[in-house]
Amino acid sequence: MENLILIVVIVLLVFGTLIALLSRYKKCPSDKILVIFGKVGKSNKGGARSAKCIHGGASFIWPVIQSYEFLDLTPISIEVNLTNALSRQNIRIDVPSRFTVGISTEQGIMQNAAERLLGLGLTEIQELAKDIIFGQLRLVVATMDIEEINTDRDKFLDAVSSNVETELKKIGLRLINVNVTDINDESGYIDALGKEAAAKAINDARKSVAEKNRDGAIGEANAQKDERVSVAGANATAVEGENEAKVTVANSEALRREKEAEALRIATAAEKVQAANALAEAYQAEEEAEKTRAAKERATKEADIIVAAEISKQKAEIEAEAQAEQIRRKAKGEADAIFAKMEAQARGIEEMLGKQAKGFKDIIDASGGDAKDAVRMMIADKMEELVKTQVDAVKNLKIDKVTVWDSMGNDGKSPSTAKFLSGMMKSIPPMQDMFDMAGMELPKYLGKDKTEIKETVKENAVEENVVEKDIVEKDKDIVDNE
Repeated sequence: MENLILIVVIVLLVFGTLIALLSRYKKCPSDKILVIFGKVGKSNKGGARSAKCIHGGASFIWPVIQSYEFLDLTPISIEVNLTNALSRQNIRIDVPSRFTVGISTEQGIMQNAAERLLGLGLTEIQELAKDIIFGQLRLVVATMDIEEINTDRDKFLDAVSSNVETELKKIGLRLINVNVTDINDESGYIDALGKEAAAKAINDARKSVAEKNRDGAIGEANAQKDERVSVAGANATAVEGENEAKVTVANSEALRREKEAEALRIATAAEKVQAANALAEAYQAEEEAEKTRAAKERATKEADIIVAAEISKQKAEIEAEAQAEQIRRKAKGEADAIFAKMEAQARGIEEMLGKQAKGFKDIIDASGGDAKDAVRMMIADKMEELVKTQVDAVKNLKIDKVTVWDSMGNDGKSPSTAKFLSGMMKSIPPMQDMFDMAGMELPKYLGKDKTEIKETVKENAVEENVVEKDIVEKDKDIVDNE
């Protein structure tokens, strides 16, 4: 019985000892650092080690001579609102920021954490790190200009991270993240820099937009120019074809009229057709010259605009180009209107000449086919107007007062005044001469020719002499009879 009790006690002791030994074997979680302190051996320098740090493993803790604790690796967020920090330019700025720190897991630095942070809570560690961060952040701000801090944010953060992390490592911490929310200054210098940068960015954007608009406008203008050149070429070809067709029709019409009409009408019609063709060719040449000149002027203006283009003058250049395009269209419209007007006039002249030729042919037919009789008939029809024109030439001649110093002429026969009036009356073409030029005879009731008058006078004189002679002879006979 005693032996049994002894065995049970031994078993219990062994089992208890085993359980106790197993309970002293500690495993380190991944979010913690196992710090074993007590008799943990010697350091690399030969002295006694203050603690043994294990991360991600396990270790046996010897009873009595060793003990352990855990350091929490949970990140600590620290809000650091630095105010009135003096920069290198002696301008005080506010740097609101937030730092995230945590206990380092690097060898050597864990040893510092075990020595300086073991037994402290997260709040105490946070306050300790905050004091270090404030000092280093002020130091970094004092070594940099505001422009560097504001514009080159990466450089500022690198400097802050380097200085702060160096100091945090001394207490076993490492810097995880730095976030600077905003930087302000009492003098408004940073605000002014921001406005300057914003203005520069806006101007650059406007410049880029203006350049793109310019490129688009130039491309559009070139496309429109190519389109107008192609359309103008096609129109010129069409006009040339129409003109050739018109010339063919005109030639055919002239040939038909040449076979139908007489030589005079054919010559007249041919002359008018050639004149119309000459006018059409002249108008076409002027139109081509105007188109070439307009194209040259447009190309010159485009070249000048492209070479001398400035962003501030872009709007004015586009408006000038639009005005030049409007002027060119107006000039082209006026040229087309003039060409249409002259073409209509040519058609009217051609139609009038055709009607006149047809009327003349009808007159010739009415005159029995004799062209001379037809001409005389036409002149006879106009004789009344010719005589009226002669009468009107002197009808309205008014002489208010005439003073004459007359020398009675050098020949002593007739006065000079009478010769002047006689000569003025003789300057009017005699009616008989007009009828003679027209190949016609003056009616008897309008008067007789001078030659006929002289012959009549002679005949009358002869007749009077005969009568006188008869009377004398009769008187003589009576006397003799008596």
